[in-house]
Amino acid sequence: MIGILSKSNNFLGIGAKHSSYPVSEIVIVPAPLEKTVSYGKGTSAAPKAILKASHYVEFYDEETKRELCFEKGICTLNELNFDKVRIEEALDKTYRLVKELLSDGKFVVTLGGEHTVSYAPVKAHLEKYPSLSVLQIDAHSDLRDKYQGSKYSHACVMARVAEHTKNITQVGIRAQAIEEAEFIKKNKINTFYARDIRRTYYGKDWKKRVLSKLNKNVYITFDVDGLDPAVIPSTGTPEPGGLFWDETMDLLKLVGKEKNIVGFDVVELAPSKHHTASNFIAAKLVYKLMNYAFTGK
Repeated sequence: MIGILSKSNNFLGIGAKHSSYPVSEIVIVPAPLEKTVSYGKGTSAAPKAILKASHYVEFYDEETKRELCFEKGICTLNELNFDKVRIEEALDKTYRLVKELLSDGKFVVTLGGEHTVSYAPVKAHLEKYPSLSVLQIDAHSDLRDKYQGSKYSHACVMARVAEHTKNITQVGIRAQAIEEAEFIKKNKINTFYARDIRRTYYGKDWKKRVLSKLNKNVYITFDVDGLDPAVIPSTGTPEPGGLFWDETMDLLKLVGKEKNIVGFDVVELAPSKHHTASNFIAAKLVYKLMNYAFTGK
């Protein structure tokens, strides 16, 4: 097990009483992978930026009416070191750590980094929960078999996940290649396009339609570019026409209430000095997801 971060730089800035490994039900894995980004860069700085910004997030959540960090404990591990290792090695390193944490009964939160890193925790969770549904919030399908010569590009992460399970539900998609559209049709991937959500193609109760596609146990992989750039502009490829905050939180809250969220990751923040609010919003998102995951627990 790698070391843990102290109050000065852990998630929410909480003391040892509520952030040591033995007392914490929740463990955060900062995974600053950045090896295949293709447009905007900077995702390797995201975990530290999120942790720093989290010190300004309130402990009390007004929706769930609890201070989850003190009830459950949140331990933040030291950043994984991916220097001078191939992407396959970085993914294996992350996978082995998450698997170890799951065997200890921890609820694992992974902070990327580029979206490729999500493959590792998804794989580990699938081994523990074989009938797992993967809920992907994203602007892009990420279902290319290869991109720029790599099968482990951030544009291919869900294709790698699909090698283990086709139980994937995508929400917010608004940019894809023709091969991805064909993959979705062939493999019956549940894809809720952002434009169709806006035009009520799925009905006014589209969130319940999403819910109906999920099994009991759900892992959430959240690429922040799934949100509209008006919410988080600091991301590698900010696609217009995305999801807004309240509707997204309503969906996640519903998933937490009706299903069992077993883990999640937040990826693809690219911190910028021109929009530091993005870091705070990403930190707020992480804490919201934790609160929704522990609904009723």
